[in-house]
Amino acid sequence: QVQLVESGGGLVQPGGSLRLSCATSRSIFSISTMGWYRQGPGKQRELVATITTNGRRTTYANSVSGRFPISRDNAKNTVYLQMNSLKPDDTAVYYCNAQLSLPVVVNYWGQGTQVTVSS
Repeated sequence: QVQLVESGGGLVQPGGSLRLSCATSRSIFSISTMGWYRQGPGKQRELVATITTNGRRTTYANSVSGRFPISRDNAKNTVYLQMNSLKPDDTAVYYCNAQLSLPVVVNYWGQGTQVTVSS
């Protein structure tokens, strides 16, 4: 069974920073585009950022571009989301995603980690 283990969420004041981490097995990590999604209260789940297997390409939601750099450490099978200049609107459950492009696209999800931005 594929597991994506997230960590790093919590409560932070506006303007603060947090770093999320997500680890999985090498067999999955090495062939997956990794990403972060979030679901705020009363909202649909939305893409935050993705990074390709070799780390050369990243994509970002407009709302986080320039504030939330995504990175991956292929030696540690871990993807990170550094969240800076946090705003109350960033409050959400953040989910790690591993997407494999086999003959069909397969997605795996973490359990989610809560991020709350509040004074």
